[in-house]
Amino acid sequence: MTKPHRIRFPLGQIVATPGALAACTREHLTACLYRHGRGDWGVVCAEDAARNDAAVTDGDRILSAYPIDRDKPCQGFGDNCLWIITEGDRSATTFLLPDEY
Repeated sequence: MTKPHRIRFPLGQIVATPGALAACTREHLTACLYRHGRGDWGVVCAEDAARNDAAVTDGDRILSAYPIDRDKPCQGFGDNCLWIITEGDRSATTFLLPDEY
């Protein structure tokens, strides 16, 4: 299935934790944000991806996970993982590392 190229939901204010800023380049954060906004949830499990798809219209929280270093494994949590969370009310989207949650 092809994902749309447009942003599917409001992102609100874009913020980042100190850990996410230290771990990722601005270019990487921007690329991940674009993927998140168009519905490419990264390396989340199938159940979380389905929840995210429903959340786009239901107004629930959306969580995506991407590798910090694309050449290393990423399981959607733990080391080498960047999370992006958009709040259910769409007031904010936050970059963070899993251990900062």
